[in-house]
Amino acid sequence: MLQGFKDFISRGNAIELAVGVVIGAAFGAVVKALVDGFIGPLISAILGKTDLSAVWSFTINNATFSFGLILQALILFLFTAAAVYFFIVVPMNALAARRKRGEEVEPQAPAEDVLVLQEIRDLLARNLTPAIVNDAGTAAPTTTTATTPPPPPSIPPAV
Repeated sequence: MLQGFKDFISRGNAIELAVGVVIGAAFGAVVKALVDGFIGPLISAILGKTDLSAVWSFTINNATFSFGLILQALILFLFTAAAVYFFIVVPMNALAARRKRGEEVEPQAPAEDVLVLQEIRDLLARNLTPAIVNDAGTAAPTTTTATTPPPPPSIPPAV
């Protein structure tokens, strides 16, 4: 059980997911500050109310309906989507276009030692650990069968 937990934690996708959640929470805080510090007061100046949840709300049989709350969530979503688009998607598209035109230098090919490490990583990935087999939902292989090994990777000549 401990080996399975270790395999789960050491997998790259679990770490990448954790980093994504932390960055997403931090980005959410920035967008919330933008909405609370700028958009909220702007709407308050226009509509005369500090919170949109009170706008267009009514009560029927002790049930409160609030279209302003829905509008507030939509505005927050639109500002989040706009921030992601203008601060992440547009710059990445511009960088890709510059690379395509040849203005931006393409990243260099990895060094020979990095290629060897990548090959080792790929070979280790072929060996299924019990945790990976369990996560994949397949039965563990009972016997190993002899297969032809893959051809050795070609290493580009040193420049």
